[in-house]
Amino acid sequence: MNRLDRTLGLLLLLRGGRVVTATELAARFEVSVRTVYRDIEAMSGLGVPISADMGRTGGFRLREGYFLPPVTLGTEEAVSLLLGLILMRRLRVAPFPKEAEFAERKLLAALPPETRKAIERASRIIGFEKVPPDLLHPELGDPQVAKNRGPNASGSASESGILGAYLRALLARSRVMLTYSSPYREKEAPREVEPLGMIWDRDRWYLVGRSGDARQARRTWRADRVLAIAPGRSMPPVESDFDVGKHLDRKWLREVMDTWRAESPVRIAMGPEQAERLSRDWFYGNAIFEPGADGRLVMVYGEHRPEVVVELLRWLGPGAELLEPREWRRIIVAGLREMLASYKG
Repeated sequence: MNRLDRTLGLLLLLRGGRVVTATELAARFEVSVRTVYRDIEAMSGLGVPISADMGRTGGFRLREGYFLPPVTLGTEEAVSLLLGLILMRRLRVAPFPKEAEFAERKLLAALPPETRKAIERASRIIGFEKVPPDLLHPELGDPQVAKNRGPNASGSASESGILGAYLRALLARSRVMLTYSSPYREKEAPREVEPLGMIWDRDRWYLVGRSGDARQARRTWRADRVLAIAPGRSMPPVESDFDVGKHLDRKWLREVMDTWRAESPVRIAMGPEQAERLSRDWFYGNAIFEPGADGRLVMVYGEHRPEVVVELLRWLGPGAELLEPREWRRIIVAGLREMLASYKG
């Protein structure tokens, strides 16, 4: 009997709950007592919770709870557990990292081949960003609450229902009809979307997909702004080359900001120290910084809301100047005059 078979046999024998002596184990597996102690030590090193009872009637036993009764999981239940393990790996400090890795392997090994294949795909199409440093973008409110949303395909208006429908389509490789509304533009007409992946970032979910045919560029939708989602046409079983890992570290955000910059460009001149501070921000760090006049740098990014730009300029302080859009300059002047009036006298 090789060591692997013997180790499995030891586990099965110890799971009975009673104390088994080293002599009994040695006789059972036809090895020396020293070999039994070496096997027990190796198993303990791998995290198997074996207790040693000392004394004349002592021996070894497996602590209660190591083996769980058989559990039957559906695909969506197994995916939920795997997503929790993937999310935990993205935390700065995760509890039980080795145990989580072993649990993931056990989960995958115990599942039927088709379910295991779907879950392995899920680890490639669903990504979790690490929590970044933030200067000016505090999140307000509960991300699970979405106002003015119509019912989705399951009759639920929750963001969780939107995510579930999108994830089912991802795993089934089918299209969805997606209705989206952004606060910065008019409500969009429903469009057919090929789901490619999902990204979690700063307590928000982002849906990555492609509308139209395969020649269309990727696009990202914030899940809490999706008004409705319904099944679309089935897609042929062609393996997608999308890998969420290539879009983490906010590479996906840079692509989105390219679009915003083209739609509503904002140009702010500032000193090198101010630019260096902004470059460390999770959001403004993805803007473009160009050389400007008088040794200043010009930050170029996209923004629809003048009040956000005004807040940024106040935070930057002297030396920062809005260059474009020109019409927003009067808003800044009016705000500064109000501030000045409150300090007079």
